Amino acid sequence: MKSEKIILGIDPGTTIMGFGLIRVVNKKMEFMQLNELMLKKYDDPYVKLKLIFERTIELIDTYHPDEMALEAPFFGKNVQSMLKLGRAQGVAMAAGLSRQIPVTEYLPKKIKMAITGNGNASKEQVAKMLQSLLGLKTLPKNLDSTDGLAAAVCHHFNSGRVETGKNYTGWDAFVKQNEKRVVARKPLKGV
Repeated sequence: MKSEKIILGIDPGTTIMGFGLIRVVNKKMEFMQLNELMLKKYDDPYVKLKLIFERTIELIDTYHPDEMALEAPFFGKNVQSMLKLGRAQGVAMAAGLSRQIPVTEYLPKKIKMAITGNGNASKEQVAKMLQSLLGLKTLPKNLDSTDGLAAAVCHHFNSGRVETGKNYTGWDAFVKQNEKRVVARKPLKGV
């Protein structure tokens, strides 16, 4: 019996959103597409988020992926950059969840490790390995699209493993896994 699934990988960003799609037929990967959404020309951060949502929905409605993999923002020193990346990731995630697509997040080091065997690999090393794995003739000028493709390939490599990252199968699962636990505390004396 032939098993087939399509995986959409996204590298969310507010300047460039990279994405890639692979088809997996009987555990063998086939390259479908990689590209990027250029957001540099837009000043309004809310317009950027709207465009990320709309493009992700368009990709889902066009290619009908069975699963979606996102590169999770890494923790940096710039809080504003983290906030922007988190919003971009959340909007892409919301698009997938609104179409009932299971979403999994992967840390950048995990993606690099899955593709190259080195969690500290450069973008260029990841792109070259993807070129070899998927038989890509050329690589794009910007490597954000290969980062999105790498998320999809990482997800394929991690399929069936016990712990692949954070998985969400819909809004209910997302809310349940991310709700903050409120612990009742006794008030301090004298307050």
